[in-house]
Amino acid sequence: MKITKIVVTGGPCAGKSTAMSWIQNGFKAMGYTVLFVPETATELITGGVAPWTCGANVDFQKCLFHMQLEKEKTFERAAKTMNTDKVLIVCDRGALDNKAYMSAEEFSEVLDELKSDEVSLRDNYDAVFHLVTAAKGAEAFYTTANNTARTE
Repeated sequence: MKITKIVVTGGPCAGKSTAMSWIQNGFKAMGYTVLFVPETATELITGGVAPWTCGANVDFQKCLFHMQLEKEKTFERAAKTMNTDKVLIVCDRGALDNKAYMSAEEFSEVLDELKSDEVSLRDNYDAVFHLVTAAKGAEAFYTTANNTARTE
């Protein structure tokens, strides 16, 4: 069995949803079983766990990283039980996405908590696809209406 794990990430209005639909259809046609790991920050924030509800931003980030990594392990564990030759696990954002929402000191504290480093977290994926927002230079067309967890 071949299990491949990728990340689809990028700025707002970058086409992640469209890309993930294309990935699902294209790879399914090539004989893959395609699994999607939902975006962790949105799950936490819509559930009431947010940088502004936790003691500090770094506390939220530690929760987010732990949950993200555990979800990925769960999807990998499930994939290994499936009766298929090829599995593609697609992460809607990856473990390193939230580095952008932390100071260098906070990121270092999170890595210490995880007993990991940035390269190891990155190398946990077979590929990372970073999509560039279509709203760059057209900010008037950007909306947060499709995701209540988004404030940026």
